[in-house]
Amino acid sequence: MPSARAFIVGNWKMNGLEAELAEARAIAAWLDEHPVGARVGLCPPATLISRMAEALAGTGIEIGGQDCSAEASGAHTGDVSAQMLRDAGAGLVIVGHSERRADHGEKNADVAAKAKAAAGCGLEPIICVGESLQERRIGRASAVVAGQVRASVPLVLAEHAFAVAYEPVWAIGSGLTPSVVEIEAVHRAIRSALTERLGGRGVAVPILYGGSVKADNAAGIFAADEVGGALVGGASLTAESFTGILAAA
Repeated sequence: MPSARAFIVGNWKMNGLEAELAEARAIAAWLDEHPVGARVGLCPPATLISRMAEALAGTGIEIGGQDCSAEASGAHTGDVSAQMLRDAGAGLVIVGHSERRADHGEKNADVAAKAKAAAGCGLEPIICVGESLQERRIGRASAVVAGQVRASVPLVLAEHAFAVAYEPVWAIGSGLTPSVVEIEAVHRAIRSALTERLGGRGVAVPILYGGSVKADNAAGIFAADEVGGALVGGASLTAESFTGILAAA
């Protein structure tokens, strides 16, 4: 782990109404009683960003969006700009999640443009990369992911805070997790691609692991080489499951 301080972010995906803010408050209350020394973030759906930011003000939990447009404004019905996320109270934004790449056809260039837009508005982008099961089976995981990093991380990020999240597509929501050895191999490839792309700046970028992270496997993942935290999906939706992961940090 490049830093002693883990970065753990919950991605609520398309889940959560106002009632679920109680879970966010419960996470904050748990952290108040159990300081973990990690950076903690929550990325709710866009409809909850401003209300969650208000509910968690002063708690230290960072708030993020799950996507943003590469455009600043204009005739883009249904899209949300990075500046709008910032205005709503976000400080983070996930870009390039495999579900965006698969369901919305986003390419590496699109992800890079979104990351650049986010950083330009003062948001910290979390750039997601990951291989398919077929790419894993033919031994191309590290090469595919390193290529995604090189193409999805714009050079301008050498001057901005950001993170990379490795999420093997086949592990997301499946209950399957690569071995620690497999995680370490890909994270090392990501680190190499980051330093190749950004020079010395790439050494300190947090590399998060995501893909069926749970309380019972989090400690082993956090202890792996070059793992700087986690991007957590379904297990971040309740305080009970998310705090179990935080306790392992």
